[in-house]
Amino acid sequence: MKRKLMVTVLALSLTAGVMSSAANAAGCLKGAAVGGVAGHFAGHHSVLGAGAGCVIGHHEASKHAHQQPAQNQGSGGNTPGNGQSDTGR
Repeated sequence: MKRKLMVTVLALSLTAGVMSSAANAAGCLKGAAVGGVAGHFAGHHSVLGAGAGCVIGHHEASKHAHQQPAQNQGSGGNTPGNGQSDTGR
């Protein structure tokens, strides 16, 4: 019983720490929902799963946001400096 309480308190404190420090919680809600369901089915660890899902979801959203500018730069297009003429010929 004591161990279960310790795990719950630890999960709540980690979740609160992550959520309070992240001003932009992109991906956290989606990850928390998926993690909570997965944790529930993996032995009634919904809170722990939600905390882990929030962290993973935020990480994936951040990684995706960093890839967006790199993809936009390499997309080509009719911009000066890429070897294509912008005169419309």
